[in-house]
This record gives sequence, structure tokens and C-alpha cells, in this order.
Amino acid sequence: MNNSIIYALDFDGVICDSAVETAITGWKCAGQIWDDMPGPVPPSQLIDQFRQVRPIIETGYEAILAMRLLHLGETTASIYTDYAGKTQALMQAAQVDAGDLKQRFGATRDAWIETALADWIDMNPLFSGISERLQRLGQQGIWYIITTKQERFVKQILKANRIELPDAHIFGLDRNMSKQEVLKKLLEKHSGQPIHFVEDRLPTLLNVLKNDQLAEIKLIFALWGYNTDADKGVAAQNPFVCQLLENFLA
Repeated sequence: MNNSIIYALDFDGVICDSAVETAITGWKCAGQIWDDMPGPVPPSQLIDQFRQVRPIIETGYEAILAMRLLHLGETTASIYTDYAGKTQALMQAAQVDAGDLKQRFGATRDAWIETALADWIDMNPLFSGISERLQRLGQQGIWYIITTKQERFVKQILKANRIELPDAHIFGLDRNMSKQEVLKKLLEKHSGQPIHFVEDRLPTLLNVLKNDQLAEIKLIFALWGYNTDADKGVAAQNPFVCQLLENFLA
């Protein structure tokens, strides 16, 4: 039996620091829905504020709503207080649903990639040292990406950083599978082998922890990703490995 570790890695906030690109794409999309949004690029202070809001966002398209709220003058604290209520109200008023926003978000990214690929890649840097570690991991072991990002964008970023990963090892938004469903599938495929799941969103890890079918999986909380000090405090009280970037895949 092969007992080498199988790594299941989140993408945004673990591998890729995509916050700036996500904010700009969200802003561009918001400008298509609300015609009072000024200019093609958000002011830098709103990008900084988006970074603070980023931990509450689960899927990229929500950046459209977050950037709209920030433009309307909502503070980081007020967005955290009633995120679901505020975003639902925006969607109802604009008569859009999650499917509309996902489609628009993907199309806006596609247009950016088509017209200025190098610029788009620059806005999606990998965290320090990650590229080399993933290249090494690819030579030595088996790894997967489990993300709420659309797979074509993950592939573009990996390719630009000369990281090879089979398409079948990328589980993105396109699959319509929850992260728990993907992890269950990996447990079945790699029966008897240790699986380490690295994720920066605390709610995602807490949900995996509650699932008895996934009890074998080692859960690693990425301290360098999109999470708050409060998240870090809660994570420390749970059976997660709270990992610093320098120890990731070390």
C-alpha cells in the first residue's frame, strides 16, 4: 500500500493571492449592472477595504456585490454584520440571481484575459515560494485543487507559473460539487492513504469537521490566507493544524 500523503489544496487564499484581481473584476461587473459606478477600476482604498471583506466571500462572483456595497459607503464592519441580508437586498433590487452574476463574472474575466493576459496574470500572483513547492510536489506526489473558482482560470494561472497538474485533478465551480463531496470522492479513490486538506476559509473547515464521513482527513488552516484574527482564534480551538506559509508543503 502506498502511504504517501495526498494533498487537496484550496486555490484562492492558499495558492493564489487573487484579492486585487477579484476586486477589480467585481467592480467591472458592478459597473455593468449599476450605471452610477465610476470608472473601469476601483479606487485603491476600496481595493484595500475589499481585502478586509474577502474572508466572508465564498465564491468569486460575490465580489460584484461586495464592491457595490463598498461603493455605497458600507464599512467592513457593517458588511460583516449582515452580509447575507445586504447582498440579497442588492440582488433583489437589481433583479439578478447568483447564476446571472456567475456568468457575468466569468465573462468579464474572459474578456480581460483575451485583451490583456499578462496584466491579468500579474493581478493573480502566487504566494511567496508556492510555485517552487508545487513544482516539487508534482514530481514527488499526488495533489489536487478544490476550489470555487472556475477551472479555466485556475489552469491559466498554473500554466503561467509553469505548474503542471492534470485537468482531472482540478475540481472547480464547473463541477457543481461541494468541497465535501470532492473530499469524499478522493477518500474513495485513495482508500487507505492519508489526505491533507489545506483551506483558508474557517467555515469550510468547520463544515468538513462536522462530517463524520470525512473524519480521516487531516485539516490544515492556512493562516496566510483570507481569514480574520477572530477566525484564527476559533481555528486554534479546533483540531486543525494552524499552518504558517513557511511551513506549507515544507
